[in-house]
This record gives sequence, C-alpha cells and structure tokens, in this order.
Amino acid sequence: MAVLSRLIQAPAAVRIGPGVAAELPAILADQRISASGRLAVAISEGSGTRLREQLACKLPEDVGWFTVSRASLDAAVDLADRVRAGKAPYDTLVAIGGGKVIDAAKYAAARLGMPLVAVATNLAHDGVCSPVATLENDAGTGSYGVPNPIGVVIDLDIIRQAPPRFVRAGIGEALSNLCALADWELAHRETGESVDGLAAAMARTSAEAVLHQPGTIADETFLAVLANALVLSGQAMAVAGTSRPVSGACHEINHAIDQLFPKQAAQHGEQCGVGALFATYLRGDHALAAQMAEVLTRHELPVTPRDLGLGIDQFAEAVTYAPQTRPGRFTILEHLDLSRSQIDDAVKGYVATYAR
Repeated sequence: MAVLSRLIQAPAAVRIGPGVAAELPAILADQRISASGRLAVAISEGSGTRLREQLACKLPEDVGWFTVSRASLDAAVDLADRVRAGKAPYDTLVAIGGGKVIDAAKYAAARLGMPLVAVATNLAHDGVCSPVATLENDAGTGSYGVPNPIGVVIDLDIIRQAPPRFVRAGIGEALSNLCALADWELAHRETGESVDGLAAAMARTSAEAVLHQPGTIADETFLAVLANALVLSGQAMAVAGTSRPVSGACHEINHAIDQLFPKQAAQHGEQCGVGALFATYLRGDHALAAQMAEVLTRHELPVTPRDLGLGIDQFAEAVTYAPQTRPGRFTILEHLDLSRSQIDDAVKGYVATYAR
C-alpha cells in the first residue's frame, strides 16, 4: 500500500497571546507533557527569575529550579547533570527565558531523554520551537540536533517587557527565510538538492507575514504575527529535518561574523537580517531587497555593516570566510565564488545603495 502521509514531529501544545503564561500550570498538567507532574524548570538569571516569582505559587511544590547563565555546551551539560542529581526523578524540563536558556535546556533535555516545554520571554530568534540548539563550544559556536519542544508558550505581555532590541532581532531572523529559500531553490537548480515543499511553504509564509505586516513591536497584532512566524520557522526545520528552510548565505555570514569578530558581534537576528539583505542584493533581486531594507529600517534594525559596528573591510572578510562555516551548503556565495576583490566591490556597492 502506498504511503499516503508522513509523520511530523510537532509540539503537543502551542499558546501564543497576551496573558497565556497563566495557562502554563494547566499545560504542564497535561499528561502528554508530564505524566507524573515532576517538573524541573530552567530559568535565566534575568527575565526567567522574575517570571519564577509569578509562577512558583501556581506550580507543584516539588518543582526543581535551575539557573542557566550561558548558552554553552558546558552549561547545557552542567544543567543536565544538576537535573539528574536533583531531589526528585523529574520527567519534564521547562525552560523559561530567552534563546540562551532555551537552547541550553533543549540540549540538556535531549541528553536526559526528557521532553521540553519552552516559555519564551523575548523574540530574538526562531529557536523557541526548533530541533536545533545553538551553543558556544571550544571552537566557537555549534549547532546541535535535538528533539523539538513538546510545548511552546509565548505570552505577549511578557514579550513587551523585554528590551526592544531583543524583540526586533526576531524580525531580521524571520526575513532571512527569504534569502534561505532562494538559496535552497538555487541549490536545487544547480546541484539537484531536493527541496521539501511543505517546509519551504511554512518558512515562506512566516517570512512574508512579517515582511508585509504594518505596525511596530509596540502593536499587539504585529507581535502576534512575529511570534507565530518564528514558531512556524522552527517547525519548518523540524519538517525538513534540516535548517535549510531558514538558513542560507544569511546565516553563513552571521556565523562568520561571530567567529571572526566575536567582540563586535551583534544580535543573531540583526546579523542575519543584514546578511540576508546583502545576499539578496548580490543575487540581483533588487525589488525584494528594497522591501527588506524598508522593513529593517522601519523597525530600527541594522542595514549596513556600519550599523553592526563593522567596517567595510571586516564585513567583506566575513563574506569571504562565510562558506567555510557551513561546508557542503550551497548558497549564492558558493555559486558566484567571488574573489576577494570582487567581494570588496560588491560590499561597497551594497553600502552605497543602502547607507542611511
């Protein structure tokens, strides 16, 4: 008999909206998420600690609380060790905070064989609902495959309390899907790499929703669109079984900046937004590039290397190095295979076009 469908790993519960953090106790009581109700909760030192004060009285008394300070491989392993050594045999890990604590907790949950519930306190990137944990390691930063969270909670009232920069960064992350998808289609045409149409549709829908949504992060409607877009982007990775739907030349440039200029590195989503705009310009899709530049500018996000705190030469160096960050991934950078002098000229042309 022909296979008529496929199984897709997806969260059992997703709640996005104002005030939904109040529903967290009921979500955690769902036996699909926690059969015994024995919960370990990983929190950040900032927003997660403040949210603990609101939620502690509503959760079981035997909840174990664990603070996470960094998104590093060592911190994730340490968290797993502390949870394993806790007073109770926990059956579910809950991560409350930004991307750093969620990524560390995703890796720790995978190491422990536990399901994870992600409670986001900002919208800086699409890791809240993805099968990838991005962690610092001895070589810089690595991406690790992990199970998708079993539950996702994004309370827009809490998101509004985050520093605006940590919300705006998610806009750059969402828009970068358009660059990643163009690179995926390019790889399909040039190398025969297969494209997962469902994953691509999810990634494109989320990016275009943000691209065409009016308003700012001060508007609840815009925040809801952005939150849903980032969840869909993460789910697109789960569907495809790879980060391909959301990661192309944009992320290669981002990783290169992180590795070459770690002290000058900006927010992940900020760098991906600039990387996506540059790659779109390089591809010659000037109509889309103009739309992306308008959205980045409207939301006060970086547009040029200078906005990221980088010189033209530094950005050109990052673009030159970028293909080395993801060996085997074919993007516009690998396709054009530009010399350093050609990259210098392209970056100068880009800056001349989009400098404010």
